[in-house]
Amino acid sequence: MEKWERRLINTKRGTFEVFCKGEGEPLCVTHNYSEFNDTGDYFANSFTKLFKVFLINLRETGNSEKAHFPYELSMLETIFDLEEIRKSLGYSSWNFAGHSTGGMLGIIYAIYFSNSLNHNIIVGAAARDYATFSKNCIYNRAHPQFNNMQELIERLKSNELSNEERKALSIERTKLSLHKPERYHDYFNLPISKKISAIRLNYFNREYQIYDVTKKLALISCPTLIICGKHDVQCPIEYSEEMAEGIEKSKLVILNESNHYPFLEEKELFFKEVNQFIKKTLV
Repeated sequence: MEKWERRLINTKRGTFEVFCKGEGEPLCVTHNYSEFNDTGDYFANSFTKLFKVFLINLRETGNSEKAHFPYELSMLETIFDLEEIRKSLGYSSWNFAGHSTGGMLGIIYAIYFSNSLNHNIIVGAAARDYATFSKNCIYNRAHPQFNNMQELIERLKSNELSNEERKALSIERTKLSLHKPERYHDYFNLPISKKISAIRLNYFNREYQIYDVTKKLALISCPTLIICGKHDVQCPIEYSEEMAEGIEKSKLVILNESNHYPFLEEKELFFKEVNQFIKKTLV
């Protein structure tokens, strides 16, 4: 598998590690607490045939700038970092794609900087706390798999696990977010590896408790594609529907045979929908 090109981008807000692949218009891809490397990312891979993808390690991940103050790990401050990366790369505007908490960043990005985005692609995300009030969310105590998910999370926190044990537990955890868990190895079959940034995840877990930008969705003016798996147990479908209702220039696509990973579970249909959206809304 071809490695991603690694670059260090110097900005007014510090230096950030970026991985590049593909050709075409620039597309920013990131996630709120993932740490990427030159093996890339399954979600980012979905766009390399349509865009020049910039997969960004946020503050405190990889070799990117550290946080000098805790607030610099917030989602809004993260958007300020992305804007400076865009400027340093020399683009007057670019595109954004985010999955899960990456999609949450995309929503905030578009609320404050719609003029910087030609297209915004939001996958399996939400504009507010998606667990507290939805029994369809696996992180809600009323969900039938809540205890199973929590047990796996707690076991993964142990420092005494072997690499094999950790990998096995991670697979079981991911299977809980697949519509057809028996197909796990069909979906995740590339030598891609990434880590979780504990410091960013811990900050997100606090910020998430007060996260709600639903009343600001009307401020988004860039063309927005919202994709969600019909059976998504992490960010249930009602939150994608809510975002589509609040964003004027949006298109909602529901993939009926997907859970939280529609870009893998219905790969061809996902690509088709993205391709059609981009062609119809060229700026």
